Amino acid sequence: MVEPVETLRRTPLSRDRILRAAVALADEAGIESLSMRNLAKDLQVVPMALYKHVANKDELLDGMIDVVVAEIDPPTPDAEWKQTVRGRILSARQALLRHPWAPLAIDTRNMATPAILAYLDSMVGTFRAGGFSADLTHHVMHAMGSRILGFSQELFDDSRRAGRSGAIEPAPSAALPPEVAARFPHLAEIATAASHDDGSVVGQGCDDQFEFEFALDLLLDGIERLHRQGWTS
Repeated sequence: MVEPVETLRRTPLSRDRILRAAVALADEAGIESLSMRNLAKDLQVVPMALYKHVANKDELLDGMIDVVVAEIDPPTPDAEWKQTVRGRILSARQALLRHPWAPLAIDTRNMATPAILAYLDSMVGTFRAGGFSADLTHHVMHAMGSRILGFSQELFDDSRRAGRSGAIEPAPSAALPPEVAARFPHLAEIATAASHDDGSVVGQGCDDQFEFEFALDLLLDGIERLHRQGWTS
């Protein structure tokens, strides 16, 4: 977990302190608020002091991503592949929910960071150790896409807006305005058919965690079936 900026201010300036302060700033106010100047202000140093530890904002973002990825649970010893993959993906999702700017930052990088490469390599290793061929594993990684990192680009998703500008108000009702519902009846039907953690009345927004796990389990069940069939491309 990332320490509050107030705590970080009391520690000597270092690359780790800068990265954790940057993560805390982005968590609070969103990725669009992040600049070397704003970060220096939070740390109560001059901007040039930061450049002794990070060359530029790109390097800062890479380091921030790696701080977040380090929060993902390691593989469970002796667990079967499906349990391990599911558990680590859900752990990654929780890490990204704590840091809603992270998917946006990951999307902007031209190259995967060292921590992301290590995580993906470990996940490939889990499939291979589970008896998957390199061929099937290749296609599985494509099918999982960003979901293997704990996020997906959903059709209806406020998290990306929160990641840009910081915390947002709870999502409004998913029910469409009457004139829109009349024009698009099928969308109107599913908009009021969402399930909820708290058992609240339908039409008040989707349960994002349920939707993520629903799609993840669909993928994992299909992958497991292909593996058992000895599928090849």
